[in-house]
Amino acid sequence: MLAQYKICRGRRDYAVPLPTGIRQDTRWRCRKHPPHPDEALVKVNLAAPSDQAWHALRAAYWKELELRFGEDRTPFDDLAKLASENDVFIGCSCPTKTNPRVDRCHTFVALEFMRSKYPALKVELPAV
Repeated sequence: MLAQYKICRGRRDYAVPLPTGIRQDTRWRCRKHPPHPDEALVKVNLAAPSDQAWHALRAAYWKELELRFGEDRTPFDDLAKLASENDVFIGCSCPTKTNPRVDRCHTFVALEFMRSKYPALKVELPAV
């Protein structure tokens, strides 16, 4: 199964348990993970969040994922295989005060992308 989890910035609230499974950081700083976003895309969206900024980020990020997948799909295949054998959670700091909507996070788009490329993979989108 592939799903999303929130990476806590600063002190973690221990009343909120971490998901049981493999957690992977997919923030823009973590370039080793296939669905990491481009830093500039994230910063532009967070600097002035709006519907227009989100739709631009979503389109550009999806295009970026398609390009990476087309150039070398192996990291995506590896993630799909791992998630077919384990519970895997891709993480980000969203939602935040700047971005309170869980469906306006790159991890939401990454989950949709993985679902589109691997239809047999169980992908859980967060409740909106």
